[in-house]
Amino acid sequence: MIIEKLKNKIGSIRGLQQVLAVSLGLVLLCIVFGLMNPAFFSERNVSNLLRQIVPILIVGIGQSVVLITGNIDLSLGSIVGMSTMVSATLMTNGMAPLTAILLTLAICLLLGLFNGVLVSKFKLPPFIATLGTMTTGRGIAQIANNNYNTDAIGEKANLFREIFYYGKTLGIYNPVWIGLIIFIIINFILVKNRYGRHLYAVGSNIEASKLSGVNVDRVVIVAYLISAFCGFVVGLIATATSGVGTMDAGNMYELYAVAASVIGGISTLGGQGLLIGTVVGASIWGVLQNGLQFAGAPVAIRNIVIGLIVIISVLLDVVLRGETILDFKHIFKIKTNKTKGENQ
Repeated sequence: MIIEKLKNKIGSIRGLQQVLAVSLGLVLLCIVFGLMNPAFFSERNVSNLLRQIVPILIVGIGQSVVLITGNIDLSLGSIVGMSTMVSATLMTNGMAPLTAILLTLAICLLLGLFNGVLVSKFKLPPFIATLGTMTTGRGIAQIANNNYNTDAIGEKANLFREIFYYGKTLGIYNPVWIGLIIFIIINFILVKNRYGRHLYAVGSNIEASKLSGVNVDRVVIVAYLISAFCGFVVGLIATATSGVGTMDAGNMYELYAVAASVIGGISTLGGQGLLIGTVVGASIWGVLQNGLQFAGAPVAIRNIVIGLIVIISVLLDVVLRGETILDFKHIFKIKTNKTKGENQ
């Protein structure tokens, strides 16, 4: 009786079943890699693994929010690079880290706002709009320091580096706490806040949302602002990690973000998915990269494996939501009708 009630409760929460399934997959992956190499579970490797997962988790959170609205943000990786180069350039030129952070935040949010306006107000397809801003953001990252990587950000930024990468709080690296805080805040907004309900509504049925009085434009713009903020934070982490600004920082991160989201059950069709799934998806990405590295697999093999997992995840999402089945029925119906007409 209790088990039956638990099953019904799990089934009533949209997306929870997929989160549980990928969580089981994550556990199995950890066991397999642990058996292949016991050093996988060493304290040092687990600490480093968590720091590797955090940037993917944060950009995954930003991408998830946009995906839930039925859109996509291809500029996310470029925003990471822009944040890295702008913040590092300002600090190497003597600006106080806090001031550099605030100016970098303003620039990143401006690009996020531009994305939101293009998609919501001007009705540009999100793929095209954010593809354009992806190139624009990468260009800003390149010209920030006259098309050169920056020098070291200097000793004045030691506290900055402690906060965003090297420092620990309660024995856990600070980036892990940063990722956890961002997850808690965004998850609270999605689950408990009216904006979260509107976000899912827009992704499920935009026309019905408009008729219900939802300000669709504002919902989409805020989603892109959240995504830009996540890219900004990851850019700061990248700056703190290396101590310099590199123009290729954040390269491919928009695809890693999509991978973390869809593996964790965020629907590419909009309106469905739980943010906790993105945590699991980012963890699977990190464990695969780390575990395959321990196994001695080349980078190319790692990328192929993760790419195939993303394709399978999206395909399952489409099939489970009935889109592919409906298409096949439609094609079959057309062919049947044509055959009948030809026979007559």
